[in-house]
Amino acid sequence: MIEKKEKKRLHKLRYKYRLVLINEDDFEQKASLRLSLLNVITAIGAFSIFWILIMVLLLAFTSLREYIPGYTNPDLSSKLYVLESSLDSLMQRYELQSGYLENIERILRGEDYATQKDTNQLAVRDYRGIQNVISPDDSLLRAEVESQNSYNLYFYEKQTADYDKALANKGPMVFFKPINGIITNQFNRASKHYAIDLVAERNDAVKSAYDGIVVFADWTINTGYVIAIQHPNNFISVYKHNSALLKQQGDLVKSGDPIAIIGDSGEQSSGPHLHFELWLNGSPVDPRDYISF
Repeated sequence: MIEKKEKKRLHKLRYKYRLVLINEDDFEQKASLRLSLLNVITAIGAFSIFWILIMVLLLAFTSLREYIPGYTNPDLSSKLYVLESSLDSLMQRYELQSGYLENIERILRGEDYATQKDTNQLAVRDYRGIQNVISPDDSLLRAEVESQNSYNLYFYEKQTADYDKALANKGPMVFFKPINGIITNQFNRASKHYAIDLVAERNDAVKSAYDGIVVFADWTINTGYVIAIQHPNNFISVYKHNSALLKQQGDLVKSGDPIAIIGDSGEQSSGPHLHFELWLNGSPVDPRDYISF
């Protein structure tokens, strides 16, 4: 019974109909079209699918999709990624610059890194419990590497030549004496005097100890006119109690260039002299270990 109903329904879909266009005035037949219900449904479905595909393609590959509520610009995500990366780089540079400026300020205040009490300072780790044990694999690797060049007559010769050439091009780091004078106060870490005091003739020029860039050149209440120079290999030289400064912050200087005039400025000065400090990796060092006075 059910099969008969299904066959009857399919038969109705296949009934043929004729669509006739007739002129109203003279009833002349203009056109006729033979159709069935199944053909009409198929034509309407194909037409709908065609336009749906057209709309999908337009929305997927044209800028019309930007007008759909809730849909963002496809280039926005890439722009946000670039901006986020730039912001992250700027934050890193800002943190490094802030740390560098804090280090300069601490040096100008005469604070030693080793004695500085900072809650944000990294905790000191104890490595005394670590034992260095050489594994058998490490020994085999060392023997294999050493055997590769054991009969190479030119390996060490070339290595030594390259080292000598690099050293000759760079040259040793020799500091220049900032001023010709007499040392009246020595470097003393215990008393927190991280400098040597040099007395010289009035209006003598203070010279740069080495090539570098001026990172600070200004007046301070305690030490008067101060100038600090950043050198290679994390060296910083500081010159205090000057009567005048000849360089500004950001100036490039060469070893022996005049940078200031010796003086007696600042509340902590007791007479005309140069307070000369030398810092390495954020800690004060005795200038006499690097400069012959």
